[in-house]
Amino acid sequence: MGIIEPGIGLLFWMTLTFVILLFLLAKFAWKPIVNAVNDRETSIVDALNQAKLAKKEMEELKADNERIIREAKIERDAILKEAREIKDRIVGEAKDAAKAEGDKLITAARQTINDEKNSAMAEIKSQIGTLSVNIAESILKQKLENNEAQNELVQSYLNKSNLN
Repeated sequence: MGIIEPGIGLLFWMTLTFVILLFLLAKFAWKPIVNAVNDRETSIVDALNQAKLAKKEMEELKADNERIIREAKIERDAILKEAREIKDRIVGEAKDAAKAEGDKLITAARQTINDEKNSAMAEIKSQIGTLSVNIAESILKQKLENNEAQNELVQSYLNKSNLN
């Protein structure tokens, strides 16, 4: 017998050992191994399902984020537009108020100028009247210094009054 050729006894014992090993494995190890493989398969399927759900949720969150960003941009644009309108309205009101105040000041200044002009004209007329009386008085004093001039003046007034 050689090393490579097995004998019938060795073949019998190897087969008997293999059958016992298969029986023991089937009785004690096969169910736990199959259960472990089934549990592993179930956990892998669950993990894949959870990954799909997570991916779906991420897509939904991404869509929500994009929607929220669009809404925020629209709201920002509306707020900026409203702020510009308020600014324009306030500036317009300020311009109108300034114009009204300026017109009021101009009207008051014109009135003051007219009042002062009228007052100055009255003062000038008064001074001209006083000056005219002083000049007339001075001329009359010069002309009426002698008696002959006085008699001529009286005579001339009498002649004029007779004529009228």
